[in-house]
Amino acid sequence: MASTVSGRIGKVAAMVVLIAIAGMALWTWFTLSWAYSEGERAGVLQKFSKKGWVCKTYEGELALYVVGGVAPQIWHFSTRDEDLAKQLFSAVGQKVQLHYTEHRGVPSSCFAETAYFAERFTVMSESAK
Repeated sequence: MASTVSGRIGKVAAMVVLIAIAGMALWTWFTLSWAYSEGERAGVLQKFSKKGWVCKTYEGELALYVVGGVAPQIWHFSTRDEDLAKQLFSAVGQKVQLHYTEHRGVPSSCFAETAYFAERFTVMSESAK
């Protein structure tokens, strides 16, 4: 009789673990699939790098200048798109307009270090200052 009870407890424990794993997978899919917000930011692409010990992610910094002579606000963003990352590497140091989506609640930094995911950008001409 004791082996029957321990067998049931084992099955229940296994079921709870499977439900928890499925729930986390569903939450991860949901947070990466639907954007909380989206928008545009413009500034100088100051830094772009591939970072991480195990999970390599693409992370960037956009320097947002309000007026000359005042320290810029630094806005951090990520991207998961390899092709976009290659293009961003070549645009470091240039003024860009970046389109992004915000994904709140992503459960792991293996997807990105920030909630802001760059989707595309355009290099702004010098006359657009």
